[in-house]
Amino acid sequence: MRKTYFFLFVLTIFAFAKAYSQGITLQPKKPTASEIYNDLQKLNFLGSVLYIAAHPDDENTTAISYFANTVKARTAYLSLTRGDGGQNIIGPELREKLGVIRTQELLAARATDGGEQLFTRANDFGYSKHPDETLAIWNKEEVLGDVVWAIRTFQPDVIINRFDHRSPGSTHGHHTSSAMLAVEAFDLAEDKTKYPDQLVYTDTWQPKRQFFNTSWWFYGSRENFEKADKSKLVKIDVGTYYPSLGLSNTEISSLSRSQHKSQGFGNTGSRGASDTYFELLRGEMPSNSNLFQGIDTSWNRVKGGEPIQNIIDKIIASYNFKAPVESVPLLVKAYTLVQDLENEHWKKNKTEELKNLIVACSGLYLEATSNIATATVGSSMILNVEAINRSNQMVQLKSVIITPTKALTNVDTTLMNNNRFNTEIPTTISEDFKDTSAYWLREEGTLGMYKVADRRMIGKPETPQKNTVVFNLSVAGVDIAVERPIVFKYNDRVKGEVYESFEVTPPVSAKVDAKVIIFAKAESKEIPVTVTAHKENLTGIVTLDVPKDWKVSPRSYPINNTSIGTNNVFNFTVTPPTGNSGGSISPKVLVAGKNYAKELVLIDYAHIPKQSLFLPNTARVVRLDIERKGDYIGYIQGAGDAVPENLEQIGYQVAVIDPDVMTADMLSQFDAVVIGIRAYNVIKSLQTKQPLLLEYVKNGGTLITQYNTSGRWANTNVGAPYDLKLSRDRVTDENSEVRILKKDHPLMSFPNEITTKDFEGWTQERGLYFPNEWSSEFTPLLSMNDKGESPKLGSLLVAPYGEGHYIYTGLSFFRELPAGVSGAYKLFANMLSIGKQEIKDIKQ
Repeated sequence: MRKTYFFLFVLTIFAFAKAYSQGITLQPKKPTASEIYNDLQKLNFLGSVLYIAAHPDDENTTAISYFANTVKARTAYLSLTRGDGGQNIIGPELREKLGVIRTQELLAARATDGGEQLFTRANDFGYSKHPDETLAIWNKEEVLGDVVWAIRTFQPDVIINRFDHRSPGSTHGHHTSSAMLAVEAFDLAEDKTKYPDQLVYTDTWQPKRQFFNTSWWFYGSRENFEKADKSKLVKIDVGTYYPSLGLSNTEISSLSRSQHKSQGFGNTGSRGASDTYFELLRGEMPSNSNLFQGIDTSWNRVKGGEPIQNIIDKIIASYNFKAPVESVPLLVKAYTLVQDLENEHWKKNKTEELKNLIVACSGLYLEATSNIATATVGSSMILNVEAINRSNQMVQLKSVIITPTKALTNVDTTLMNNNRFNTEIPTTISEDFKDTSAYWLREEGTLGMYKVADRRMIGKPETPQKNTVVFNLSVAGVDIAVERPIVFKYNDRVKGEVYESFEVTPPVSAKVDAKVIIFAKAESKEIPVTVTAHKENLTGIVTLDVPKDWKVSPRSYPINNTSIGTNNVFNFTVTPPTGNSGGSISPKVLVAGKNYAKELVLIDYAHIPKQSLFLPNTARVVRLDIERKGDYIGYIQGAGDAVPENLEQIGYQVAVIDPDVMTADMLSQFDAVVIGIRAYNVIKSLQTKQPLLLEYVKNGGTLITQYNTSGRWANTNVGAPYDLKLSRDRVTDENSEVRILKKDHPLMSFPNEITTKDFEGWTQERGLYFPNEWSSEFTPLLSMNDKGESPKLGSLLVAPYGEGHYIYTGLSFFRELPAGVSGAYKLFANMLSIGKQEIKDIKQ
């Protein structure tokens, strides 16, 4: 998975208590004297907090920042999922691609608030109304085991649940499940008979306390909360002000929360006192606002820690902000003592903290860059190694080791103050170099679980950097090994210095651009397959797998001596059967006796590192008898979806409309206009343009508005011609019964007959944010509900307006069309065709 970094000054300046972020970072850290001082204080605290919830953006960033930066505790957020099933307001990526985006947003949030990030293997399969459903789809025992694993490996003294475990069915099933699993795991983590396979790699652990991070919201109102019994609540003012930054904790929290851009969680900072409440669930009630009261968080908690405590106390007391290097001799002494600790957990964590502090105080800059961004096994690169000591501290660079191959280069040179050392090391990429792809996407999982073969990888936010270089140093006479990733670095004329991860890739990738291909007639279509060479002189054979009752020609194409980076397009002719049919097609490339069937997917947004993913490449093919009316469709993009491309698959011409330049004359040329998902949530100018759209309808046009959210987006006005109120009503079971209320209505009968069979094979959900109130001019056409709930009638509403028709739908067409659901295509074609019965049929 490739990542690109440039100087994100905003993030680094605010992450003062986490100057060295989780794992091995691509860009060398350059902490200020104030940041170093805060990390010295953190070095002197041996205590941990684990915050647990279900999704990215569920976490209380104010609490995480408080424990990381005020208390100085090692603080992590365990998000059970990566948010794969959510919506995306910044682009079209959904499912696992959205999960990758939200993973990176969480890492950006933790880099801002000072926490660390953990996950389980649970897959966010979409909204769930009850934990019974959630835990059945997730596989409760496996996810519970992952929570136990997180507790055993992170060893928190305090666990904080974001949600209440005692209220199943009152909120998102994932939310309640996260709390239920956390409560159960609290005891299981110490039991050697539970998940004994984990104990090969870690030890049992018993946290001291568990809390529920409550607030007035969980009581229904502020008034109810004021009246509630607070005898088991701990109140903490988390509005700490940090003079070294000129920021309050709540301001840092808002910056962290604002990293969740794909969910529209931009947040404005606040200042002043801010009370947060924690309800005790397990353990002894603190008598004050210190959740660690009675827990030894000093170095005395580990055998042999007292002399280390004395040294660090002395370093902090005598710290020179103008010359941090003066702290190095004592830091090195503390480092030496830590190596003798029996407690492996704190030995490992404090060793890394001390290494980072020694490097930072010495002004050491250590970097290993490749001359190429990607490589395949057998290719070569030039590794440029740079080391510079920007202080008077005596530092010797003894050797450099390329970790994958264990190739050692003896250097044996003294790094003099501000004298740059450079060397180039020619390197051949061997089988020892590690796979850099997203570890949780390497194998096919289930609806509710990702498959991860290596137990030690479970919980990690991303694939660890294993293609590294070790700098063997001697600092103040003590040997210290510092590890740095091999990276690709270049200069961008706008961004300046840009860092990208060095990728070890397969030799080839192949893709079919269209992920859904509709065959509306029993005629052949030409399907282009793009093959990209990731190595020089690529030779192989490309084929296209099709369903059994489909035909493809030719059988294969040869690939001959293709240069690296070259894209070759091979056209295959695919012929469907005469009757309705569906399945998947997948290109494969045979190279040196091995088949490769993955495509390269790039995700590139300014707020996260660039992501390069190698994902299984399949396209859905559907043979479908479908009719349509009209031809030219206007589409106003909202938060981002693939509906325009899907409509083109059934023969429509689709033009994307910019609402800022939209005119009446422009609209008059369209047979129908469709408004994309969440458009009224994310496009401010759309409200002012609504009179134009309604005038278009009045003059005979068709306007289709897809779902918009209510709730935190306030009372969204979708500009309907009559009264229409959005709600949070949704139907999450994609297999729930759909009842057609008016079978003879044109939307249910023209030009395609819609039956209950057309609602089979839907994915993830039926729909969301249905209106629950509307004026009499609207006609509801469908009824549906989740098990045990009352019927919901607002999924598809239509009203005549002037000579035209206005349609509002909360049905999840943005999920169903890309999944190739036949019934969804037929129903959408009917919506686009309404009012056109007098026009001669256009059969596709």
